Order: sequence, then structure tokens, then C-alpha cells
Amino acid sequence: MTGRFEGSQRKEILSATACWELLENHRLGRLATAADGRPDIIPVNYRAQDHTVYFKSAEGSKLAALTVNPQVAFEVDGMSENAAWSVVVHGTATVVQSFGEMAILDELGIEPWEKGAKYNYIAITADQVTGRRLSGVETV
Repeated sequence: MTGRFEGSQRKEILSATACWELLENHRLGRLATAADGRPDIIPVNYRAQDHTVYFKSAEGSKLAALTVNPQVAFEVDGMSENAAWSVVVHGTATVVQSFGEMAILDELGIEPWEKGAKYNYIAITADQVTGRRLSGVETV
């Protein structure tokens, strides 16, 4: 990590390793898609493992958007008493097709917010992961 002071705040650029540790230890993120020239952001429960982000989806607009344009961004963030951090993954989303891989992903216990049948596992393979942490942040 590198840091620099801006007034009373310290900004740290997180290493890829630190970014993946944060991703692996949190469960709620935001998926950013773009289809038909229109961006969208969708909250999803997820798990990160082996430098890949996984979530479940039912048939519908989210899955259709990923089919039209599989290039996505995925963001996770958090705040503590006087610090804030954010991690962004840019990558390609694909539907997991292998029954063996799906069985392994079942063990991760991904539980979507919205109840109902969600049988499609989506994998985001990262092209880039970036993150930063700000210390000395005033929380509201």
C-alpha cells in the first residue's frame, strides 16, 4: 500500500492482494452493467474466491444484460468510524455451465436478497481490480 496525505485525510491505494481480501470478506456488492446504451447498477449478494466474483441470478433483465454485454464492473465498499474503502473489479461476466463447478459454488452458500428460484451462477473474471482506503473520514 502507498499512502499520501490530503489535508487531514490519508489516501491509500490498495494492492491487488488487499482488494481480494476485502472482496473475500464481504457479501454485498453492486453489479454495473450496460445494455442497449443504458447503464444499470444492481445490488447482489456474492462470494469471491480464487480471484473470481460469483453471484446467482434468475432468468430476467440482469441475465439478459450480461448476455448482450458481458463487460461489467463490480463494486464493494465499507465504512468504519473514521475510514472508508472501496474496491472495483472490471471484468467479464459469464454463466457457469459446468455442473461440477456449480456443485462447488453451492457450497459457498450464496443467498440472494430476493427469494425465488435463482439457478444461474454468474462468474466475473477480473481484468482489473483496484481499491483505495481513506483514513480520517468524517462519517455522517
